[in-house]
Amino acid sequence: MQQGKSAPVIFILSIDTEEEWDWSGAFPQQNVDVNNVNLLPSFHQHLASLGLRPTYFVDYAVANSPDAAAEMRTIAAQKDCEIGAHLHPWCNPPYFSPATDESSHVINLPVEQVSQKLDALMQLIHQQFDVQAKSFRTGRWGIDSKVINLLVNAGINVDSSIYPFYNNDYFSCHSAPSLPYWPDLNDPLKESQQKEIYELPVTVGFNRSNFSLWNDIHTKFASPPYSWTRFNGIAWHTQLLRKQYLCPELSTPKDMLSLCETVINKGYPVLHMYMHSSGLLDNNNSLLGNQNAYEFISQSVAEVINTLSEKYTLDFCTISEAAAKLQLTKEQENT
Repeated sequence: MQQGKSAPVIFILSIDTEEEWDWSGAFPQQNVDVNNVNLLPSFHQHLASLGLRPTYFVDYAVANSPDAAAEMRTIAAQKDCEIGAHLHPWCNPPYFSPATDESSHVINLPVEQVSQKLDALMQLIHQQFDVQAKSFRTGRWGIDSKVINLLVNAGINVDSSIYPFYNNDYFSCHSAPSLPYWPDLNDPLKESQQKEIYELPVTVGFNRSNFSLWNDIHTKFASPPYSWTRFNGIAWHTQLLRKQYLCPELSTPKDMLSLCETVINKGYPVLHMYMHSSGLLDNNNSLLGNQNAYEFISQSVAEVINTLSEKYTLDFCTISEAAAKLQLTKEQENT
């Protein structure tokens, strides 16, 4: 059943607030550029004019830059956003070796290294912004038992490292829930009864409602021996099957709105849009906004919000605010 104006839909925008570089090159360590953060104060005003309460997952490179940290303090002082933590292990001390594609995923690092990097990040965020970060996202996605237990020990109570229907050479999120859940601390891709940390995935799906079925089909045709058929590309162009992301760097407003309609019809209580601060700069890393990126993304976000608002009541929340409301609703449903 479609939710109308009387049934608010929680809307989150989370922004990985990080350095910029050419993803085809080496991972930067101490010499990083964070020029994109200069665009965030005006972008934040744009978001505020739409009613959004963004969550900025700030990484070490941004927090360690005097100028970038000052920009983020200006934004945080408005008290209409949340500062969370974002761990990019390649530019987050202490450094143990040159970064590789494998070691860029925290789940591939020894737990002692992750612990030290997380401690350094949390301490710097507290020092620079006078907040104890309560929300977190891994760089390049993915989470396992060792990382989620480190988060609990660090005082994090909302994680957003699950990327539904995504996999790479090092991990898979295919079996994880698409809706918010309490993750198992021994296997965070599964639900459990623990109440220490909550998982709030970003919104990803397809232009067909049976996501699990179509994900199986999409995944099968993405690799040999079926990839030669180019089924996924043909299905995309004919709109037979499209994988859609609630992300202005990856999907057009039309596809984002299509995804929103699909998941609302499926009964999703939350829409979680996500993006990277570096995507505001013109670059080749974004599939869509590589020219006039700031204007493109600003307009895309506005189009999605304004169009949805004509039909639905949107409850704009930071990720921690959303988690608290979703947990309360679940408790009320169970009593």
